[in-house]
Amino acid sequence: MRNLADRTTDYFETLARLTREASVTDDAGSQKTLSDGFADFLAQGRAAHDAGNKLIFVGNGASASMASHYALDLTKNGGIRSLAITDHAMLTALTNDIGGDAIFAEQIGFYAQPGDILVAISSSGSSPNITKAVERARDIGCAVITFSGFTADNPLRLSGDLNFYVAGDEYGFVETAHAALIHAIIDLSLGWGTEEDRNPGALKRRRAAV
Repeated sequence: MRNLADRTTDYFETLARLTREASVTDDAGSQKTLSDGFADFLAQGRAAHDAGNKLIFVGNGASASMASHYALDLTKNGGIRSLAITDHAMLTALTNDIGGDAIFAEQIGFYAQPGDILVAISSSGSSPNITKAVERARDIGCAVITFSGFTADNPLRLSGDLNFYVAGDEYGFVETAHAALIHAIIDLSLGWGTEEDRNPGALKRRRAAV
């Protein structure tokens, strides 16, 4: 049996590789570089915000936590109006009343407007409540950005205008890579790696140095 030290090294090398090699495609399946995908995400998000629209995040389980986290970060730090439809009371009421497959689609019907952007996060890319949310968003006139993993031809990856895909088959790797990708979008938009870095951590460090 391989020792824990070697397996630990392999684990983080695998995580780094999957994140670094994440792919981005458009609605026609054409490949983009990761940096171009980040730029497109931000351009679409800012255009929606400037037009009075918003980003709506959805996800299940760990992806629901990401939806809440990054809707907060994009709004507070990134200056792009965003929300996550992950309220516990709403989700449990809708599950009880209409069933789990429709819990996000129903809320899209409540809250979405033409010109909004649905950001759908799913490791498998095949969760029915996520794919139904995409269908409802399309009916309303929303754009769609997806984050998925597992099989390359999963339904979610084939449904977005902009699609981020992690070629892993384990939840821990795909979920962590998704989190890193979305955090990178926000951090890089705030100037990470430059003298104009506006990330909250960078601001705290600067204040402490004065």
